[in-house]
Amino acid sequence: MLLWLVLAAFAVGLFFRFPYFYQDVKFIVTNLRLRRKVLQYTQTNYTLVDRFLERAKKHPHKPLLLFKDETFTYQEADRLSTQAARLLLQSGQVKPGDTVTLFVANEPMFVWLWLALFKLGCSVALLNTNIRSKSLLHCFKCSGAQVLLVAQDLQSAVMEVLPELLEQQVKVFFMGNTQTNSDMHGFADKMTNMSCEPLAKDLRSHLNMHSPAFYVYTSGTTGLPKAAVLTHNKLWRMAMILSSCNLKSDDVLYISLPLYHTSGLVGFAGAIELGITVALKSKFSSSQFWDDCRKYNVTAIQYIGEVMRFLCNTPKKPNDRIHNVRLAIGNGIRANVWRDFLNRFGNIQILELYGATEGNIIFMNYCGKIGAVGRANFLFRWRYPFALIKYDVEEEQPLRDSSGLCIQVPEGEPGLLVSKISANTPFLGYARDLQQTEKKKLHDVLKKGDVYFNTGDLMLFDKDGFIYFQDRIGDTFRWKGENVSTNEVADVITQADCITEATVYGVDVAGNEGRVGMAAVVLRDGCTLDSEGIFKHLESFLPTYARPRFIRIQSSLDVTGTFKLMKTRLVREGFDPFAINDPLYFLDDKEKKYVPLTMDIVNAVLSGKIKI
Repeated sequence: MLLWLVLAAFAVGLFFRFPYFYQDVKFIVTNLRLRRKVLQYTQTNYTLVDRFLERAKKHPHKPLLLFKDETFTYQEADRLSTQAARLLLQSGQVKPGDTVTLFVANEPMFVWLWLALFKLGCSVALLNTNIRSKSLLHCFKCSGAQVLLVAQDLQSAVMEVLPELLEQQVKVFFMGNTQTNSDMHGFADKMTNMSCEPLAKDLRSHLNMHSPAFYVYTSGTTGLPKAAVLTHNKLWRMAMILSSCNLKSDDVLYISLPLYHTSGLVGFAGAIELGITVALKSKFSSSQFWDDCRKYNVTAIQYIGEVMRFLCNTPKKPNDRIHNVRLAIGNGIRANVWRDFLNRFGNIQILELYGATEGNIIFMNYCGKIGAVGRANFLFRWRYPFALIKYDVEEEQPLRDSSGLCIQVPEGEPGLLVSKISANTPFLGYARDLQQTEKKKLHDVLKKGDVYFNTGDLMLFDKDGFIYFQDRIGDTFRWKGENVSTNEVADVITQADCITEATVYGVDVAGNEGRVGMAAVVLRDGCTLDSEGIFKHLESFLPTYARPRFIRIQSSLDVTGTFKLMKTRLVREGFDPFAINDPLYFLDDKEKKYVPLTMDIVNAVLSGKIKI
């Protein structure tokens, strides 16, 4: 009896001294188990498609995909993906080991094609379905693919660049039922006539766990989008995130995020690993979100911060808490939205994550600490070394001491997050872009000769071991769940006839996640702002989320002593007419032009009457 009292007292004392001890231990044990599983898969060359085929054989009639009013079982997914693979193989345009590009939004065909290409031992490049024109051509070239698979509703976007694609001898498959152009091969109608006999495993015998599985496009920090490389090994590590979030085989995961993004992709990969069912939404809808969750008996959802804010801003309903969702997995939720979400929709466990497609470190807030993006216990820091270092935002360089090494910030002070590159934490870089790959590396960080991955994010580490996102640095900001490359947008703006110089940056707008785009521009001599022409120009070259909502006209752009554009003051002043003497303009979607920014517009934006 005395022994039990002593042990109980010890446990209570341990809890008060180390309140997160038990959660840390549970997290460590879970991740050691998952790490052993990935190691086993690596040693046996066991890929995600092997796991899928195993699931289809073991549970053929279990639903894999719920989409609109259709249900597709694991067996049906196996059959349809096999038919798609056979058609690609018999076309003579795709062979094992090729890289094939998908230009397909959230729909069942995306899944069949992905699995089909994996069955053929191909790598898959995933295009953002919002890109057009120059960006579309650039992204297609990045992966080195020679075949493009296009969804029916995206045919017009490809037709704009088809001559350039044909000039490069690219083969284009149109996913519709009919062939509307002699240069675009029909697909869906022919696919149904293909045999569904299992494909030989030898077709992917050339693969190993270091072979590219996916190319996922990211804005990075400079220039046009880059194709981040995801090997089969890294895909397994990312797929295990769902297992570490305590999802079970009987869960139903709701995915309304794009499958071409890492979040949606990892969600589906993790679902296959666990053998669970996915309810797939073609596009996020705040008004239909909870009705879908009830319809499909959803138990887990994926989110980005913007999704959660939209849900909290919908009109309240009596059945807001009538659902079976127990878990939300994602990133980018603000503390105030986090609290509002829980208060309104009930006791849902929120697992906030931090990571980047090309990054070599992932944080998870497994303790539910509101506002934190993750936690780093002692074992995590030993296994995945990282540092927060001082950073000069004006010069856009880390601060270094007299010996040339970076300076770590103390607890409670924001610093640039860098993660050590090693065999355990590799940085795979970008396809066919060695220069941009090298730009993401920092040398001689904590000691001479070491190399770290530069996340481009300012973070804060507190005394309890929690880490908090503060801001992005450099030439990228996040808006509508997308990374916006300021250099890419500035390059497009300066192609307009009336503009000679431009710098692009993100500014805060109350009540919105991320930062909205704003451009400071210098007009050509004798020119005025062609408000309608600029709108048409940006509409042709940039997706909606990347078009600057505000334009500020200046006589010249501020630069540093090394001629780098200075944005700190511009970001601080935002679009406040009282702080800015320069002419300001606002993108009016209804008028399809930029209009002078008035206080009425400012107030409407801040109050939410004008949605941006």
